Order: sequence, then C-alpha cells, then structure tokens
Amino acid sequence: MEMHNNPNAKKNTFRGDEMTLKEPHRNGSTYGAFQSKDPILAVEKGGDLEGGSDEHGISVNHPTSYLETMMHLFKGNVGSGIFALGDAFKHAGLLLAPPLTIFLGVICVHAQHILVNCNEEVTRRVNDPIAASGFAGTVEMCFATGPLALRKYSVFMRKLVNIFLCITQLGFCCVYFVFIATNMQQVLDVYGIKMDVHQHMAVVLIPIMLSTWIRNLKYLVPLSSLANLLVITGYIATMYIMCHDLPPIQERRYIADWHDIPLFFGTVIYSFEGITLVLPLKNEMKKPSNFSKPLGVLNVGMVIVGTMFVAMGFISYLKYGNAVAGSVTLNLESSEVVDGKIIVPHASLPQCIKVAISLSILFSYALQFYVPIAIIWPKIVDQFGPFKWPILAETVFRSAVCFLTFVLAEVIPKLGLFISLVGAVSSTALALIFPPIIEMVVCWQNATLSPVTISKDIVIVLIGFLGFATGTYESLTSIIREFSTKS
Repeated sequence: MEMHNNPNAKKNTFRGDEMTLKEPHRNGSTYGAFQSKDPILAVEKGGDLEGGSDEHGISVNHPTSYLETMMHLFKGNVGSGIFALGDAFKHAGLLLAPPLTIFLGVICVHAQHILVNCNEEVTRRVNDPIAASGFAGTVEMCFATGPLALRKYSVFMRKLVNIFLCITQLGFCCVYFVFIATNMQQVLDVYGIKMDVHQHMAVVLIPIMLSTWIRNLKYLVPLSSLANLLVITGYIATMYIMCHDLPPIQERRYIADWHDIPLFFGTVIYSFEGITLVLPLKNEMKKPSNFSKPLGVLNVGMVIVGTMFVAMGFISYLKYGNAVAGSVTLNLESSEVVDGKIIVPHASLPQCIKVAISLSILFSYALQFYVPIAIIWPKIVDQFGPFKWPILAETVFRSAVCFLTFVLAEVIPKLGLFISLVGAVSSTALALIFPPIIEMVVCWQNATLSPVTISKDIVIVLIGFLGFATGTYESLTSIIREFSTKS
C-alpha cells in the first residue's frame, strides 16, 4: 500500500490507498486517545512531567530493564481482583476452576501478543510510533490502514475502545469503594464501632475525592509505590493465614452448577485484565524485543501472575468453601478453633491485612481514575472550552465523576457480584474481543488471513461474546436477586 504522510494535515482523509495522518492534539494526545506518553504507563512506571508541557504531558524517567518491566507488569495485574478469586473458584468448583483459569489466562496472554504484533505491523505501515502508541490508537490504525471497506470505521473503533477503557477504569473505581468499605467495616466492628457499609463508603468518599483533585501524576507515584508494597505484603500474609489447618479436599465441590460458570468467568477476566499496560511497557523497554519473546517479560510475568491467581483461588475456596466472600480478606478471623479449643495465633494479623489492603486500594484509586479523566476531559475542553477558570472546572468535573462512582458503589454494594459484572461487561471486550478482531483486519489487508488464523480468532471472539452475554446476565440477575432477598 502506498502511503503519503502530510505533517500539516488536520484530519484523517482516506482516498483509495492514500492516507494522511492528522496532527497530534494540542495537549499531546493523538487521535483523541491517550497522550503521546500513555497515562497508564506513567502511573505504573513512576512517570514525571516533561518540562514545558501541561498537566497531562507525561514522560518516563528512563527506559526500563527486563526485571523492571517484569515488576511493572506484575504490579499492573495483581490488585483487588486477586483476593476475589476464591469467590470465583466457588462458582466453578475445586476441580474445574484451575484448568479454566489457566485456559482463560492463556487466551488473555495470546490476545496481548496479538495486540503487540498488530501494533508493530501498523507502526511499520505508517512509520509513526506515536500514532499507534496505545490500545485505542493501535485499533484505530489497524482499521485506518486495513481493507478499504473498513477504513471508515477507524475513528468509531478508537472511540469504542476508549469507551470500554473508561467503563473498565471507572468500574475498578466503583469496586474500590465497596472493597475498602467492607474491609474497614470488619476492622472497626472488632473495636466496637458499628457502622453500615453504606456509611463507611460515605466516610471513604472524602479522602478518595480529595485524592482525585491531584492533577499532577508525580505526586501520585509515591502512593502507587506504597500501594504496591502493601498489596504484596497482604497477599503473602493472607496465604500464610489460610494455609493453616486446611480441610480435606473432599469437603469442597469439585464442579459447581453450570449456571454459576459465567460469574466465575467475569471475576477471572477482571483479574487478568492488564492488556492496557502491554504496549506502554513494551515501548519503554531498553530492548523492546525482549518483551514478547518465548521467555520474554510477557510470558514469564503472566506465568508467575497466573500461578499466584490459581494458588489464591484454590486455597481460598478450600479453606472457606461456600462461605468465601467477594474478597477473601473478609473471611480472615482473629481466632481459630483447633481440637475444640479457641486459640489466637494471628490475633492482630487479619486486621492488619485488611487495613493494609484497604490502604493500598485507597492509594490506587486516583491512579485508576486518572486514565478516564485523561481521555474524557480533553474532549470536554474541545467541546465547551476554553473555561474561564480551567483548574476549577477540571476539579469540579473530577469531583462529579468520583461522586458518580460512589453512587454506583452504593447501589451495588455486593463486592463479588460487582467484580463479576465489571469483568463481564468491559474487561471481556478489551481482553478477548478487540485483539482477535484487529488481527483479522491486519491479516486480511496483508493477504495472510489463513483458515487457522480466522478460525482461532473467531473462537476467541465467540468466547468473549459468550462470556460477555452470560456473565452480564448472571451478574445482574444475582444482583437483582440479592436486592429482592434483602427487601
């Protein structure tokens, strides 16, 4: 395909095989997606601001090594979702859940490889790394440089990806409200401070909203580092407590009811949803070729993460059975019964774990929140700006969006069901649906779309749509049933 690059062009124009790229947005973004330096990357890698750029001009201090990138990948995948995997295993069974988790993990990692390969191909086509620097930009450029019949959909696909990115990140924020409130409720109950979970959410709203007023990422990076330390410490301590006096495997269900599988699917996909980090992490490596090799960062890192997921889910369900909560931290007790005697081997440890994990999630909220704001706010400025008091206007907007996540969390306070719903609705689209679609588009244009490739991609898309439909239905049905039972 012949390509002409006009640096002075103001918009995309497609005429036959000729394509002109529009100039970057004035705030540094390209194609209305992320900035030239992805906010997700800066969040995970300790980004700082470039001299002379505005509050959204983000840069990275230095190219990362293999191990540094591995740590960033690890931190981006291990969060609140890992503590919900016991609830996921409950909905699949002790025998069925581990292979299903591994199967979904392999599909998710394969989809991430697809995204990397498609990004490399479209970058070669347009000879402009910035144009396809992020998830949304890659999807847009795959369609923009693909078959002529599909090029008109390129901008629409970019907007669609950004919508799902916003839904996913704001969904995480809603889950964070519920996670913090339910854990802190248990902690304070121990000390005689009785409050409803909704009241806890209202109290948590204050520090969370204040944290969203921080518009400069460099002030959030120390909180991110502390949050990562706390969540890893919490994981190790939780596994330590649960591994004491495990019941026999025979006491647990090997295979759960089939109508519960969609809830398992949504929770696992929620936990594995780290695809938005893949391109930024690869692009900032000292040797990007080391990212997607057979023993590269992506494969090795996700094997470690997947092992942690299976271990947490298996031990959580084995330990607590059907009583396992939406976050296994809610099952941790201050005392244990051994041979009919009450002992207190970990008297304060469970409470410390709940406080540590709650703080890590609290510190992570503003970082997750940054991404949708970085996508939506420039659009609002373009449509309704410039504002007389731009900082005040953005602060009001941030507060309104934060309050919206609080309201949604108040409406659906059931943590496990909320996580499954977010995973089924938005994470599935990003992790399983968009990557195989763009691979078919790219291979079609290159005349390399083999029967094997198209069959494999169609199967992944069908799994994604099936999980999306059934997971959303079962999550909403269970939420409605929960409300009906309470009333």
